[in-house]
Amino acid sequence: MKNKEQIRPLRVLVVDDSAFNRQTIASVLKRSGDAEVVGRANNGERALKEAFRLKPDLITLDLEMPGMDGFTFLRILMNKQPTPVIVVSSHSNQNNVFKALELGALDFISKPASQVSAELESITDELIEKIAMVRMLRGPFPRLVLERNMHTESQASLDERLSMAAKTPKALVVIGASTGGPPALQSLFLRLPWELPLAYLVAQHMPANFTRAFAERLDRSVGLTVREASGGEVIEAGMVFVAPGGFHMKVKMKNDLYYTEINEVSEAKYVPSIDVLFESAAHAAGGNLAAVILTGMGNDGKRGVTVVKKNGGLTIAESEQSSVIFGMPREAIASGMVDSVLHLDLIAERLVKFVKSLD
Repeated sequence: MKNKEQIRPLRVLVVDDSAFNRQTIASVLKRSGDAEVVGRANNGERALKEAFRLKPDLITLDLEMPGMDGFTFLRILMNKQPTPVIVVSSHSNQNNVFKALELGALDFISKPASQVSAELESITDELIEKIAMVRMLRGPFPRLVLERNMHTESQASLDERLSMAAKTPKALVVIGASTGGPPALQSLFLRLPWELPLAYLVAQHMPANFTRAFAERLDRSVGLTVREASGGEVIEAGMVFVAPGGFHMKVKMKNDLYYTEINEVSEAKYVPSIDVLFESAAHAAGGNLAAVILTGMGNDGKRGVTVVKKNGGLTIAESEQSSVIFGMPREAIASGMVDSVLHLDLIAERLVKFVKSLD
């Protein structure tokens, strides 16, 4: 019985106010061979009733619907019956996507247009990949933390933060993340004291057109200054640079200063690439570097942590206990080049110890 349960198709509820989109998504799911559509709904009220009745393994969700919208639906669903939700959203609604992640959505797919479109078929490969990802889920999926942490009372004003950022960092921290990364990154940055003489560079697997909104949202919610990298910026203490979607980000050193470098990518499995970021940072910073692999599916970062370790840097992987998807951390650990495997809540403390060890 257990083996049959493991291989049964995922039961999916499709929620979209467009009948065409519901049918298109259902057809894609059917072709995947790994999912069956057990219900459809055209608004939030109907979706809630179907979710409570059917108890699906996965819900695909359009956010803009008449009556009860996707946000209200998520609030009620995650409070009463937490269920993996993949948002299917247009390119123009980046902030809505991150609001949905705050409310508990697992991940999102960017569809070509906000209106009914035959181009919706273009998301086929990505939707099938997300279905496979749901099977790898570890425990409850975290929400973006809206409240500040224990460092709140000592958070600096914007002027103080910018003054702090005018200093060359003692060390760099490079971070790689994929599915589950946005809430994990916010949780990590909320735990890091703003005054640490560190600068941070993030490769988060995310489509073009979304990383800037993500960086801006992080900047408003954590004690560090967060920017989407554009290339050529001096990397200063107290700053977080997020690699832009569709590009690889590298670290370069010139005249004792660290700089960002952005390279457009035509074809690559992972964009932005964690390996590319880690390897370039390892060559630029050597032992003054900490590399962190967070939740995600795949093996991006495995090669990178090896290069970081061989160049004298510290390597950290998020533990299975706190990872939404343990794929990337597990692959990094399998390389034998990870110094510490830590619960997400303990990574900030380890980075504080790391920078103190450089004195």
